[in-house]
Amino acid sequence: MNIGEAARSSGVSAKMVRHYEEIGLIPAAQRTLAGYRVYSQNDVHTLRFIRQARNLGFSMVEIKKLLALWQDRKRPSRKVKELAEAHIRELDERITEMQDMKRTLETLVVNCHGDEHPECPILQGLETASPLPSARRRLVAGKRKTL
Repeated sequence: MNIGEAARSSGVSAKMVRHYEEIGLIPAAQRTLAGYRVYSQNDVHTLRFIRQARNLGFSMVEIKKLLALWQDRKRPSRKVKELAEAHIRELDERITEMQDMKRTLETLVVNCHGDEHPECPILQGLETASPLPSARRRLVAGKRKTL
């Protein structure tokens, strides 16, 4: 099947299929004489695996590790579990950070009159606020991640 068909069958855009191939998550596709990529059902199955892992928030590095474990039939399940548990801890940190962000924003909103006057505690808070503790911790560690 061509890239469009593989993309539709897997739920991944053609652009992402090319990207996954470029970064080595999937092997380079076979090519027709005209140079078009050709994908197998196996490739589509791998793309679905990647899509599901992305939906669960795994990074590309983590997905590469998961793919290697998935393809290794002699893998110890302990390694898969360790990866998943580490990801759960990261998700917990992100949830805590987002809850902190929400509380801060709620406090700013409560203090804003939302009237015709220019004074706005929300803008003042954005101007003067220091990073939230959990965000600061990640910045210091050099692991800034986009939420």
